[in-house]
Amino acid sequence: MLVAGKVMVVTGAGGGIGRETALELLRRGASVAGVDLNEAGLRETVALAGERGASMSVHALNVADRAAVLDLPEAVEKAHGRVDGLVNVAGIIHKFKRVNDLDFSEIERVVNVNLWGPFNLAKAFIPKLLAQPEAHILNVSSMGAYAPVPGQTVYGATKAAVRLLTEGLRSELLDTRVGVTTVFPGAISTNIAVNSGAASAADQARMAESGKGIKMTTPQVAAKLIVDGIERNAFHVFVGADAKLMCFLMRVIPEKAARMIYTKMRSLLA
Repeated sequence: MLVAGKVMVVTGAGGGIGRETALELLRRGASVAGVDLNEAGLRETVALAGERGASMSVHALNVADRAAVLDLPEAVEKAHGRVDGLVNVAGIIHKFKRVNDLDFSEIERVVNVNLWGPFNLAKAFIPKLLAQPEAHILNVSSMGAYAPVPGQTVYGATKAAVRLLTEGLRSELLDTRVGVTTVFPGAISTNIAVNSGAASAADQARMAESGKGIKMTTPQVAAKLIVDGIERNAFHVFVGADAKLMCFLMRVIPEKAARMIYTKMRSLLA
């Protein structure tokens, strides 16, 4: 599905990959309904879009708030007349702690945003998408869906679930005009830890030090690959050489690959 002339809902559009995806869609001639908990961030995305920002509407809500999400299709249709695509980017991580050391409140927060968020949005928008001549759903999973990162087990579990949710939706919608794509980003140069409330700026710097030597992919590159994936109805999109490599290693030498990740990242658990 070519995105030019289409109306695309993008969650997490207030920053990071979501923002850059919204901007990339606007550059390619789409209209965007930007969704984020951070309304100021959404307004900044509109400003960054320049003249194209006139084609972006702002919808400040929490994707874990089911009632608000179920009201969203009506708001998008009011702003744009219809909806042709759903791009679920919004996601958070938790503090780098073992499951044994995490409070249930933090576990539930991550599950609610990362897993219930895409479920809520799928249930809200699939009926609208089925009514269109062509439409698309894209969900952002993670390299953490198949490569275990110590201290991010809950995050990884939610992203593994998003993978199966998305692949299941693709199978269920095969005989329809709705395409479905799963995206697996590797290390992306965003402030997800700080924005998730999982780390201070100092912690973010320590995380960057632990990941020293790992080539980071920019959110701009990630956004281009995401929109390319929509336009070619890709089954999977891997963002970054690290995401591709770890996918291969976890299939061929899974135990050794998991130990390698642990050795690289264990200092974050100190």
